[in-house]
Amino acid sequence: MDKNKIKKVVLAYSGGLDTSIIIPWLKENYNNCEIIAVSGNVGQADELDGLEEKALKTGASKLYVLDLTEDYVDNYIIPCVKAGATYEDYLLGTSHARPCIAKGLVEIALKEKADAIVHGCTGKGNDQVRFELAIKHFAPSMPIIAPWREWDIKSRDEEIDYAEAHNIPLKINRETNYSKDKNLWHLSHEGMDLEDPGNEPQYEKPGFLEMSVSPIQAPDAPTYVELEFEKGIPVALNGHKMSAKDIILHLNNIGGANGIGLLDIVENRLVGMKSRGVYETPGGTILYKAHQVLETITLDKMTMHEKQKLAITFGELVYNGQWFTPLREALSAFVDKTQEAVNGKVKLKLYKGNIINAGVWSPNSLYSEDIATFGESDYDQKDSAGFINLFGLPIKVQAMINGK
Repeated sequence: MDKNKIKKVVLAYSGGLDTSIIIPWLKENYNNCEIIAVSGNVGQADELDGLEEKALKTGASKLYVLDLTEDYVDNYIIPCVKAGATYEDYLLGTSHARPCIAKGLVEIALKEKADAIVHGCTGKGNDQVRFELAIKHFAPSMPIIAPWREWDIKSRDEEIDYAEAHNIPLKINRETNYSKDKNLWHLSHEGMDLEDPGNEPQYEKPGFLEMSVSPIQAPDAPTYVELEFEKGIPVALNGHKMSAKDIILHLNNIGGANGIGLLDIVENRLVGMKSRGVYETPGGTILYKAHQVLETITLDKMTMHEKQKLAITFGELVYNGQWFTPLREALSAFVDKTQEAVNGKVKLKLYKGNIINAGVWSPNSLYSEDIATFGESDYDQKDSAGFINLFGLPIKVQAMINGK
């Protein structure tokens, strides 16, 4: 890349440690180029406070804040919920936000006629792949600058040193220097004491958890929630119709108060290493569970089992940054077909980090109490003898051959 041709760049800007120091670094290393900061609002709430002032003070010419919350929920989160997609139990909170943000980033870059797009992802992580694959989809010829792959900074401590030397204000210090990602779906924690998988997360320490409480600190009485779905999409909470976005936000409050959705996992990153992270996904965990329960009575066995297999592939595609691919789109089309009968209500009991089934109803239920009952029914139990004879015929023949 010819640095002399870089006159204007668009920076994926969060105001966190990485992107805060990238602005002055770009000025120093890319000929004092114009920097347009772009923040994708995917529900990080108070992290957006004071963002414009900070971006301008550190050298950006302007800041765009894109409200992507509805798009994020409807076009990224809900398709994953309907698919039942996870990655090693992780509910994809960072993974499906990145393609949503990157799409908005490219739109601004093309509008501003930028010479390059800049991101603050490290060379060790998954996000660099997620951002760059999405950028390649929408702007295949757009140059990409990734400072972590260029500069001499080697650690977050050195980043803080750089920030202090350039008088860049930070919301963190060396004692609270977790690497975090927050949106309306989840909050992730990485780094510091969590880098040793032998260390228990400090769930009870004030300030560690932000969306949840430790199950130990949750109420001693259970909380009930009732969710209604239409074609696999949540449409009502406790009898009140509302958007999927509002349902998630309400469930975050309810679930967080009951210690729901904490995950401590050592996961296999795309780039080859294992990494340890702690995730808070209170509302999402409830939503996944309710949707799964409803599918137990609305999907036939073969469809359910095939869907569960494909959910692994779906989750891997999302985790690996391959959202904008023909396979992901094809899997979503399959999932949408399976969801036509996923209609009904689910009641769950939340208690100290646990989610307990408390009832499920559907007009499309395939469950028949008349057939399954231990009481008298029209089911002829003699029919099972013929079924077993045919089902077991290969075993019987093999045994006869072996006996000879």
